[in-house]
Amino acid sequence: MAATIEICESNGGAETVTHSITNTNMGNTEAANLDPVAFPVTPGAKTYAKYQRIHCTAMGGSSKIENLKVWRTGALGGAATHETNARIAAYAGAIAYVTPVKIAIATVDQTMPVAVPASANLGIAGSLAGSLLATGYSDYLVHQISTNAADIAGSTSTMSYQYDEVA
Repeated sequence: MAATIEICESNGGAETVTHSITNTNMGNTEAANLDPVAFPVTPGAKTYAKYQRIHCTAMGGSSKIENLKVWRTGALGGAATHETNARIAAYAGAIAYVTPVKIAIATVDQTMPVAVPASANLGIAGSLAGSLLATGYSDYLVHQISTNAADIAGSTSTMSYQYDEVA
């Protein structure tokens, strides 16, 4: 029997966790399962940062969840860039949750991979070599999109999440 995994998003000043989110849409408000038509990305600005985690809710017959990888497929519109804290080297450890903002975040300075990373790029317990031996959460995946004033067209991308499950 396989482990049960969901993607959760944290929002608000008091950190409200939304379990099993249905999308990772970015936009001009701070919300889980965001409607991008109602809250479009503002040209020349950043989107609100997303604070998301991989959450193991049941181990099933597994003894360990490890080797977390995240990436995006699909082109962004114009000169937009997708920035993240995910990285395969020089991992600075777990980022603490703060109320999501629309400004640059110092540790969210990597380009979101557009293909499966060669190795883990999201940590568990502050380490890329970390693992879940029981139910629990990964470190936060923090990401946002930056645009310039000429970026007026939207785009569609797919976020992908991968992990190794050890029996």
